[in-house]
Amino acid sequence: MRRLRPLLAVGLLLAASVVGIRLLLSRQAAIARRRIGKPLGEESVDADRLWRRKLDGEPIELLLLGDSLAAGLGAQTRKQTLGGRLSKALAVRLQRPVRLTTGAVVGAESPDLGSQIDALPAGYRPHVAVIVVGGNDVTHRIPVAASAQHLEKAIGRLLAVGAEVVVGTCPDLGALRAVPQPLRRLAASMSRRLAEVQAETAVRAGAEPVDLRRAVGPMFFDAPEEMFSLDLFHPSALGYRRTAEALLPAVCRAAGKVTPVR
Repeated sequence: MRRLRPLLAVGLLLAASVVGIRLLLSRQAAIARRRIGKPLGEESVDADRLWRRKLDGEPIELLLLGDSLAAGLGAQTRKQTLGGRLSKALAVRLQRPVRLTTGAVVGAESPDLGSQIDALPAGYRPHVAVIVVGGNDVTHRIPVAASAQHLEKAIGRLLAVGAEVVVGTCPDLGALRAVPQPLRRLAASMSRRLAEVQAETAVRAGAEPVDLRRAVGPMFFDAPEEMFSLDLFHPSALGYRRTAEALLPAVCRAAGKVTPVR
């Protein structure tokens, strides 16, 4: 019995530590939610339209799926959204009109990708599909394996209808200064791990990944006042511009595979 007492004491200490950490993280999550709030609402600007309609040729069908980043929440005009910026730039690069369709939904997680595809018009066939998702998977603690499984299924469905797919991996949540420490460090670690798995999944499934953490993450760390919108969570107009610039080369490569480049 005497030998068991030290082990029991250590076990109780560890249990108490785990409970304490959970309580701390729960309190910090509540603080982060209060700080961020919902000043932008839950509806993004509608950017779906035919961009650069005066250009010659059949329109390139561009589809955006995913969460609020893909939907453009935080942008003030449709030209500032991720979809709008990608559409304009792609049209200029390929000298063809681009028809944007946004299936992304504010607050979406990877398990929602299937329903976003289901909601597309019957017979719709995109040339290029861009998927940006993952931030809400981290904040809502979706298992990484489950996130990867849903991403792989979505990619497979899009490839099956002839689309080329580009995946923008999960941004680095360590840039969110509204989130207190140590919760921010934990979120950073989890988002980086998810991004790595998303990239591996995309390549395995036949899509091209773009590492947004490396491509634009340092900009959000170094200039948060400029890169984030007023809620300090979603990108600003400049944040969307830099994100679109990071995705554009892969989107152009994808479009070049399904439509002649002029």
